[in-house]
Amino acid sequence: MECVLLGTGGMMPMPGRPLTAVAVRTGGAVYLLDCGEGTQVPYKAQHVGMRALRLVALTHLHADHCLGLPGVLMLRSQMEEASPLTIVGPVGIERFTRDVIRDLACRITFRLDFVELDPLAAPGKKDPLPVAYGDDLVTLRWLPLRHSVFCVGYRLEEHQRPGRFSVEAAQRLEIPSGPLYGQLQTGEAVTLPDGRTIEPTQVLGPHRTGRHVAFCTDTSPCPGLYRLMANVDLAFLEGMFLPEHAKEAAQKRHLAVTDSARIAHRSGARETILVHLSPRYDNRQARRVDEVASEVAPNVRRGRDGERFEIKLRD
Repeated sequence: MECVLLGTGGMMPMPGRPLTAVAVRTGGAVYLLDCGEGTQVPYKAQHVGMRALRLVALTHLHADHCLGLPGVLMLRSQMEEASPLTIVGPVGIERFTRDVIRDLACRITFRLDFVELDPLAAPGKKDPLPVAYGDDLVTLRWLPLRHSVFCVGYRLEEHQRPGRFSVEAAQRLEIPSGPLYGQLQTGEAVTLPDGRTIEPTQVLGPHRTGRHVAFCTDTSPCPGLYRLMANVDLAFLEGMFLPEHAKEAAQKRHLAVTDSARIAHRSGARETILVHLSPRYDNRQARRVDEVASEVAPNVRRGRDGERFEIKLRD
């Protein structure tokens, strides 16, 4: 699994600092988290792969998180025989998208499927994280955050993998090597030439956890952050304001870097990358984000535009 950080900016794209968006690649598929103005530019520049794009998940309907969607759709329409695309976001995302397509006379050549998240459907504190999307590779879960409008955070979970295949166990059971080994490794029972049926559990160890990524931006501190980020392999979390602007962060329902680092540490995330930096900070000031975050938690730092993160399997 690889995560490509397409941008780290907040509010508006700036020269040299695209808006925050993350492309997650796994198993030959791509899942795009947020899509602010101009996202298609770093997407193409980083060679993420438009044909592989299956999902665009938007946190909320502020311009710096959704205004790039028409551009991505138009870019994808340049491909021949593009596959259907699912768009997940708060209630209103389908109306917004279809109105833009109609009003700008965009020629979209593939089917669009929409999943709208309703604030009234938010779960209780002890309920499982609700599912917004799922396919053969991943499950996308969500929870509401605390912002000036309805905003959600996401947790992208790779499916569990089968346990390790034991050649020794297979030999003890006198299973002929070859295709039968492969069938058992994918979780399929097999019938041997002598008529015996072998279940995968007889040759496989316990299931192994897939990789998990959290994406949470535009929020003040709230319980949902801890649940979404709990023990993930990699979290992308907003760190919009430096400590001297913490009061403004609270007023605008954003996070100061010290809050972000504290939340990341307490959630148990293995690594946290801070994004959605205020445009008021130039590159020199932005370097202070690392200094402030490291004083709270050593595994929290600022992301860099275009940075790539390879997430290895834990086992």
